[in-house]
Amino acid sequence: TGPGYQPVIDFNAWRVAVLNYLDEIHPGKIDSVERHNETDEVFVLIKGQGILFLGEGQSQVGNIFHQILEPNKMYNVKRGIWHTIVLSRDGSVLIVENRNTSKENSDYCPLSSEQKKLIIEVAQREQSDWR
Repeated sequence: TGPGYQPVIDFNAWRVAVLNYLDEIHPGKIDSVERHNETDEVFVLIKGQGILFLGEGQSQVGNIFHQILEPNKMYNVKRGIWHTIVLSRDGSVLIVENRNTSKENSDYCPLSSEQKKLIIEVAQREQSDWR
């Protein structure tokens, strides 16, 4: 029930976790995206509002696209795809991924000022918290 990422179940090779809103995923504080090199990652919005941002590119992020999350619908981010998420203050997502997903087998890429601005604009337009 607390803020941030919280593993709920680790079993064999997989993990189920909950990500609740925390200030670090406020649209104005998103300054990078990540990709996981060994696993897909599944997101399910269980409360509030959420937007998943996906980026094109190999070593750098080019175009960024967004997906408005619908409650109780699964969104599968494939291995190697740049991504980040923003949640409303009452937002919560269920995450399913490999149990060993970590900074050691993931990559991080800083966003340009234009990309950061896009995330803020989309969030303000789509999430009632940020209007």
